[in-house]
Amino acid sequence: MPKSKRNRPVTLSKTKKKGREHKENIVNSIREAIEKYDSVYVFTFENMRNLKFKEFREKLKSSCRFFLGSNKVMQVALGRSVADELRPGLHKISKLVRGDSGLCFTNLPKEEVQRLFNEYEEYDFARTGTLATEKVELKEGPLDQFTHEMEPFLRKQNMPVRLNKGVIELLSDCVVCEEGQPLSPESARILRLLGIKMATFRLHLTCRWSSEEFEVYQEGLEDSDVESS
Repeated sequence: MPKSKRNRPVTLSKTKKKGREHKENIVNSIREAIEKYDSVYVFTFENMRNLKFKEFREKLKSSCRFFLGSNKVMQVALGRSVADELRPGLHKISKLVRGDSGLCFTNLPKEEVQRLFNEYEEYDFARTGTLATEKVELKEGPLDQFTHEMEPFLRKQNMPVRLNKGVIELLSDCVVCEEGQPLSPESARILRLLGIKMATFRLHLTCRWSSEEFEVYQEGLEDSDVESS
């Protein structure tokens, strides 16, 4: 009887004992999921928000198992070649685990999975370095949306302000951010105060594997990425 690949020892060198054990536990968990679920999806994400993703995962916990973390560890668990893949064809999705990626194991119909991922998006405040989606400019005059206690903080954000009879006054027009330009720490803070959300947390399916078929969803992936051993 052939020896089970799932029980094959995995070597993850150059790590401390605790870190190595953690990685080996992830590998074993992924390999157990491969046995349990019919399909495996690779997905990418943009503007990750941990709390939002936790809510999404919680919503699907009865039908899906998600993994995020080291791409290398996930690749090892799936098998990076025909020789070490747990099931035929898994090395193909292993090659597409790169960048900001994760794995989703499920028994849901593929049409339902595609709908869930395509429809999902959550808006949030942008962080430093995010490209502004629009120009935001504040005009000279009173800033009635802020209380007078905010005046010292606004000055620290390089805003030309002063208190005038208990009301914060902008001394000149102030461009908070320009469309397409990275947000500075000060710009990100001001946008949050203004309640302007410029970041959208999205999930994108890259590919799907099942015992019957392998599908690539994202355009631009080279054939050699998935066909070579």
